[in-house]
Amino acid sequence: MRAEQTPNSVVILGLARQGKALARFFAERGAHVVVSDLREATQLSGHLDELADLPVKYVLGQHPVSLLDGCELLCLSGGVSPEIPLVQEALRRGIPLSNDAQEFMMRCPAPVVGITGSAGKTTTTALVGRMLEASGFRTWVGGNIGYPLLNALSDIQETDRVVMELSSFQLELMDVSPSVAGLLNITPNHLDRHHTMEAYVAAKRHIMDYQGPQDVLVLGYDNEETRALAEHAMGQVRFFSGLTHVGEGSYLRGDELVMRHQGQETLVARRDAIRLRGFHNVQNVLAAIALADAAGATVAGMRQAIATFTGVSHRLEEVSRRRGVLWIDDSIATTPERVVAALASFEEPLVLLAGGRDKDLPWGLFAERVVERVRVLILFGEASPLIEEHVREAWERAEAVGKRIAMERMLRGGDLQNAVTLASELARPGDVVLLSPGGTSFDAFRDFAERGDCFKRWVAALGD
Repeated sequence: MRAEQTPNSVVILGLARQGKALARFFAERGAHVVVSDLREATQLSGHLDELADLPVKYVLGQHPVSLLDGCELLCLSGGVSPEIPLVQEALRRGIPLSNDAQEFMMRCPAPVVGITGSAGKTTTTALVGRMLEASGFRTWVGGNIGYPLLNALSDIQETDRVVMELSSFQLELMDVSPSVAGLLNITPNHLDRHHTMEAYVAAKRHIMDYQGPQDVLVLGYDNEETRALAEHAMGQVRFFSGLTHVGEGSYLRGDELVMRHQGQETLVARRDAIRLRGFHNVQNVLAAIALADAAGATVAGMRQAIATFTGVSHRLEEVSRRRGVLWIDDSIATTPERVVAALASFEEPLVLLAGGRDKDLPWGLFAERVVERVRVLILFGEASPLIEEHVREAWERAEAVGKRIAMERMLRGGDLQNAVTLASELARPGDVVLLSPGGTSFDAFRDFAERGDCFKRWVAALGD
């Protein structure tokens, strides 16, 4: 990655994880740092305490245009849209934009594996990290997955490996790509932020657009959008597929996970070694194999990681078994498509908790699958009326043509805590109660992790 000088004056918008990492990074290197957040000091006390040892100036409750006076670099936290007036004025003035991922990658001395996609990127990122660790590399895992790697930059050595999850929000500002890039899949997501699929795809493509001839791009072959991106690749292309054989990359052959590179096939593991539910997780494991191989992992390291990896928090995570009912936390499922994948991971009767905040995404397929697979649907949060309308229409269509209907009841639970109480009353022995919302958490929680943690706490409070 190219080395970059520290600007004299930096303005950072948003005091979340990424904003704090940027503030500390630049302040410790002598830059004049101003952090602006639309929240007031009373709402940010914990964040402000973390930076109390640094000479950082704060402008809170607003983003005045005066922030740009003398500014040499404007950095955005992930939740800050480039469309806001201040950012548009910065662009008009020729002030460059950046974020924590960009600043890290420009300076990182170690090879970086960057991973993005509409679904599966967190699981794949965590598993690639495990594979590289099991192969003997000191490995750093972070990015959008929760840990801003900018905090660890001074400790990373050239012989290490870095695995980064990258969101479309981060990528849309970036003009640097990782040496190993994974684009798992692209389906409608975050259209409340990007507005169009074209803009969303363009943001995702930044993970590959700045690669060189020696870099490696791993694409999901089973997804039409990502498969088509191969013709735009600047470096070497490898595919992963759960449905067909590929020339370079990894694929499922019967019950075998096979890796093919330079004409040589290697059996990495058998499908029954995977300890994660669902075919989508088979695809995630195949993606991890192709990515980890490109970063230097050994087959033995891959096998060990696959055999011991049980997933990450809030992704089809088993929370509790009580009175014959299994409770599952899939709070990470913030799109209808992710819920469809979750439903396909179970054979048991389902009590589904769905809702949150809509991202202007299509709910049609979700509604059809819910009517076919879910015994009881309990809705919560802002999106409840919208989801109810789609499911009711799908229910009526299914009845009209005589299709199989699993659904017995659909009801609104209000908030998630009340939805948990209702689920405990309606679930029968042998059921799975599945929190797989389909919407974001921002109507009631800081993020999906907080939503999942609250769900676990409320389930635990139900007792035996």
